[in-house]
Amino acid sequence: MAPRRTAGSRTGQSPTPQARQRPQANSGYVPATPRHQAPKKRRPSRAVPIALAAALMLALAGGALFFFLSRANAPTPPDELLETYFSLVNEEHYDELYPYLDKQAQIKISRDDFVTRHENIYAGIGATGFKATVGETTDLEGPSESALRSAGIEGKVVAYTIDMDTVAGTVSFGGKAVFALDEDAGYFLDWTPDMILPELTWDSKVRVNTIAAERGTILDRNGQLLAGPGTADTAGFVPGAMRKADETAEDSAAYNEDDIARTAELLGTTAETIHDKLSASWVRDDTFVPLKVLSQDEAELIDSLLEIPGIQIGQTNVRAYPLAEKASHLTSYVQNISAEELEAHREEGYTETSVIGKAGLEKAFESELKATDGIEIVIVNENNGTSSTVTKRDKADGKDITLTIDANVQSELYDQFAEDKSCSVAMNPVTGEVLALVSTPTYNANDFVTGMSNEKWTSLNEDAAQPLYNRFQATLCPGSTMKPLTAAIGLDTNAVSATDDLGQSGLSWQKDASWGDYFVTTTMEYSGAANVENALKFSDNIFFAKLALAIGAEPFAQELKDAGFDETIPFEYGLYSSSISDSGGFDSEIQLADSGFGQGQILVNPVHLAAIYASFAGDGTIPQPYLLKDTEPTAWKEGAFSTETARTIRDDLVQVIESGSATEAKVSGRVLGGKTGTAEIKQTVDDTSGTELGWFALFTADANDPNQLLVVSMVEDVKDRGGSHYVVPKVTELFR
Repeated sequence: MAPRRTAGSRTGQSPTPQARQRPQANSGYVPATPRHQAPKKRRPSRAVPIALAAALMLALAGGALFFFLSRANAPTPPDELLETYFSLVNEEHYDELYPYLDKQAQIKISRDDFVTRHENIYAGIGATGFKATVGETTDLEGPSESALRSAGIEGKVVAYTIDMDTVAGTVSFGGKAVFALDEDAGYFLDWTPDMILPELTWDSKVRVNTIAAERGTILDRNGQLLAGPGTADTAGFVPGAMRKADETAEDSAAYNEDDIARTAELLGTTAETIHDKLSASWVRDDTFVPLKVLSQDEAELIDSLLEIPGIQIGQTNVRAYPLAEKASHLTSYVQNISAEELEAHREEGYTETSVIGKAGLEKAFESELKATDGIEIVIVNENNGTSSTVTKRDKADGKDITLTIDANVQSELYDQFAEDKSCSVAMNPVTGEVLALVSTPTYNANDFVTGMSNEKWTSLNEDAAQPLYNRFQATLCPGSTMKPLTAAIGLDTNAVSATDDLGQSGLSWQKDASWGDYFVTTTMEYSGAANVENALKFSDNIFFAKLALAIGAEPFAQELKDAGFDETIPFEYGLYSSSISDSGGFDSEIQLADSGFGQGQILVNPVHLAAIYASFAGDGTIPQPYLLKDTEPTAWKEGAFSTETARTIRDDLVQVIESGSATEAKVSGRVLGGKTGTAEIKQTVDDTSGTELGWFALFTADANDPNQLLVVSMVEDVKDRGGSHYVVPKVTELFR
């Protein structure tokens, strides 16, 4: 309890215990020592005698405090003594309380036990804000004071109330402190344990029980579990079944060190750690002492462990992620709260034993999912049974979260790209519901809950494929998937019409000689007009470079911002924002031209890109992507593009699939629109060793199709693997 001034705090001159002068004879009740009050003087004196002054100095040197000079002929009133007593409690000076006790109390409890009991109880219940109020003083009466009265002892009873905060809530109770009078030395407290907590007796103890609460579950749209309660195998020793260092030894703790060392090696821990767990005070010969929770795929490890005498495999309750790797970047995982997190969230009901979402959905919905354990402070009797409850805080289970995610779509996308460095977003283009979020390669969230070996953690961190990197959360160069957006901006700003022909320029073009040796290149020549439709069908870089220049740097930048670039994406799962460039604009004509076909410094988040494509499948409004199933669909960018422009882009993207650059994405009986994109990742313009990102966006282009679906996927390192066409069949499989 932090020191603070309350009713009873010591200020100025207050009554404190004094040294005992002489016992009271033949009373049958012997007051405690040292005493609170100076002995009565036979005659008044104007000065303190030298002998008495010396006695005072000796008493002070021994730790006793004196206050009697002004009241030498009268005992300090009990209510003043009680105020000082409670002030010492508040300041945690428990050792200074003991001299206030009468002899009977001191016989029942030693000074060390008295101090230890106060320290353990107050610390155990997390007592803070202690405040005591001293009330009315009355004469001895009633059965509780009969022992004093029958012994002929005079005394007083002082009422009091105590309030304090604990881990289980506020504790408030009242009582009566009984003071016995020693005519030579003053009043002493007939102390009983219920002055610490109500109904605490000499033989009872205080126990703090935790009432476990359940963290909320995460469910997909069909009720399939994505994160929730599960069980896991746990390896542990049963001491009585272990081999001993010397089988004839009586010392049960002398375990076979070879067995300890072998277990430590298999579990990735130390022999010292195992010994510490085996030597815990609660461990008995027949106790199962858990050592480590095991992952689901450790059958061989279990077999090896079971060869060691004394090892048993039990089960424990854990947070489980049934889709494992297929959804780990989506859900992420929980772990024990760190000291820094506890400091930041202590006022939210967390304790040292709490778990907390570390990333992903577990973190995004932490406030809804988190469970607050109940706590009760109880008095237990000598038979370890509960005799009373001091106070109780009810548990609060976490709230279950139902998502728009479809576990089947999530699993299918993962299976398609499991061997790639990729990310995928699946969305309902009509509503904005996100059906899947996949990043590969990945990790198994269950490993973080059950316990990961140092070797596995190191391998995850040092893997060049970066399995811990969440790609759907990032921003990436969009390549040609940018072109429909540039076309829509061009149409809406009247920089071009749907029928305008910007002229064929072959496979290489530059605006003029001011560009030096820089040329925009494209990969495919085509017949017919260089208009929006053909430029999208055949992915003409040169057309979109010209269009970006026609739009102009400032209008193009503003239109991109109006479409959500350089702002926070309104989504429950934290995403990096799409960006125009490092400066927020276009610093040169070449940068502007390159940005028109998705190069330059343009970066886009995959979820944002999917929402933009959803606007082309609809009426030009960019929907707000969302993850909570019962959310009402809403617009993120109302009327981002005109309905006519959206219809034009949609029809042109249908032609990309029907007769353009991605005809391999045709699905019989379905009307689909889509766009491939290959983004070159180079250190310099002349770099020929850079890698390529392959993109493909595919969506249902028929409003009457009952299976509305939009998928945007990106794969790294597609150079020499077909570029974006490596991605096309993998995405198309979901539409079949």
